[in-house]
Amino acid sequence: MITFEGVTKRYDDGTVAVDDLSLEAPTGAITVFVGPSGCGKTTSLRMINRMIDATEGRVLLDGQDVREIDPPTLRRGIGYVIQQAGLFPHRKIVDNVATVPYLLGWDRKRARARAMELLERVGLDAGLARRYPFQLSGGQQQRVGVARALAADPPVLLMDEPFSAVDPIVRASLQDELLRLQSDLQKTIVFVTHDIDEAIKLGDTVAVLRVGGRLAQMAGPATLLTEPVDDFVREFLGRDRGIRRLSFIPAKDVRLEAAPADLVTDAAGRPLGWRADGGLLPYGTFNPERDSLRAALDAALLAANGTAVAVDEDGRVIGVVTREALDEVLGQYAARHTRPLPATGEDPRG
Repeated sequence: MITFEGVTKRYDDGTVAVDDLSLEAPTGAITVFVGPSGCGKTTSLRMINRMIDATEGRVLLDGQDVREIDPPTLRRGIGYVIQQAGLFPHRKIVDNVATVPYLLGWDRKRARARAMELLERVGLDAGLARRYPFQLSGGQQQRVGVARALAADPPVLLMDEPFSAVDPIVRASLQDELLRLQSDLQKTIVFVTHDIDEAIKLGDTVAVLRVGGRLAQMAGPATLLTEPVDDFVREFLGRDRGIRRLSFIPAKDVRLEAAPADLVTDAAGRPLGWRADGGLLPYGTFNPERDSLRAALDAALLAANGTAVAVDEDGRVIGVVTREALDEVLGQYAARHTRPLPATGEDPRG
């Protein structure tokens, strides 16, 4: 567990980057620090591995004050992933990943074997191991950065906006990869982002920070969206926080119907579009076994006729969901989560 006890970081010019921060990042979970620029997210993260030291208060790692630990020793036990991966340009990928094992005194054969194992774990082809960073795409470099951070099997992983420099498609893929890895490894992860959607997707717990480094609210994603503590949090979450709440409703709750004859598929049963005079109209798909109701609604909105196409893991059509069926599930969910207004007429949800 990582604990902040009344932590303040004040610079010599009087600037306060973090102000009396107290919180806990639970063992084996992802805690996300999110907030606008200037809220002290990265400063807080760097105080964990002593790249920055606190002015007041304490940062504890499993009950021990990090200032009592020699910085190089502390950092070798903490994985660290940053924007742009931060790879050594003159080293091959396999040796980039093996950096910390080398520092720990592992022999070359053992360190490289560990590196190859991790490259596979993060979804990279073994053939990339002999290349140099400039020969990889941005997304591949970020995967290498994650592999390098995991090389010595540290219990703690710090991630400072690691996916912000890649395009949205690659970013979504990297987020999914991190969640897959975490389901296997159960690391204690502190993740910094300015993107509330990323925070909600990745975080077991989300800490929203105000400008000036004060904690505004810390809660699970669903609670945060449902019960923002004040106007600042409510505005930061955005006016579409109700839509974001749909990310926590499994799409398998929706009722599937047989695909109609006007849904055109290929020989393997994958959708091509909705038949119309003069060609095919757009369609949207979702996987009811792994996607959320938000994905199903998005698929319906993408379709020309408002009907979402349900597919299996291989992309084959297994049914469709009409807007009426989606409205039915939404209505049931709203009924379960709506509280009656008090006699004054004031809405307790804000």
